[in-house]
Amino acid sequence: MYKYILPVIAIFIGVSITIIAKKQKTTGTKLLVSFSGAFLLALALFELLPEVYHHLDTEQTVLFILLGILLQIVLEFFSKGIEHGHTQIHNEGKKLPWVLFVSLCIHSFLEGFPIHQHNDMVYGVLIHKIPIAALITSFLLQYNYSKIQVFGFLLVFAVMTPLGTYISNNTILATEYINIVNAIMIGVFLHIATTVLFQINKNLKFNLSKLVVLCLGISIAYFI
Repeated sequence: MYKYILPVIAIFIGVSITIIAKKQKTTGTKLLVSFSGAFLLALALFELLPEVYHHLDTEQTVLFILLGILLQIVLEFFSKGIEHGHTQIHNEGKKLPWVLFVSLCIHSFLEGFPIHQHNDMVYGVLIHKIPIAALITSFLLQYNYSKIQVFGFLLVFAVMTPLGTYISNNTILATEYINIVNAIMIGVFLHIATTVLFQINKNLKFNLSKLVVLCLGISIAYFI
């Protein structure tokens, strides 16, 4: 049951962080984005990759991982990269950005599939979703959407990952293709994590705090 509850709790934590921080993107949020990217990628490589290689041949594995990278690039074209901490999003008026919303929901839905066989992945998704939820909430509050719109947006987003987990646990179709989906998600996580890494130092200056949280994320994933 915790596999369904934890991703929802992550949304609640992310919303709370934004409200406490008064809608601002804090340094702590940036570090959490870096930590979550490293932690999620390490878990994907430690947990998902060996399983995928066991069931798929090498060429298939590489192909689906590359498809995952391409899929995330397409999703980020519509979500504006909020999955890895990008918040420079412009929206005219108070009209909800439905394309961004749908893109984030697809991403969140697919995140639920790897949790089917790999319980540790739920912790990676949990940490990954906290800064995303914080950034989404900050964006929604920035443009002064109504409380009903904000609540509805966050509610649907919150249930997408548990829905993906439920489908992967309870449908024959998902079971037959779970290794393909897992390989695709490795590509998705790889793209997100490497994007975070490249964004760490835009001015080519050494940033010890971000390097520490990256190493910490990888280390914790290894010992989980």
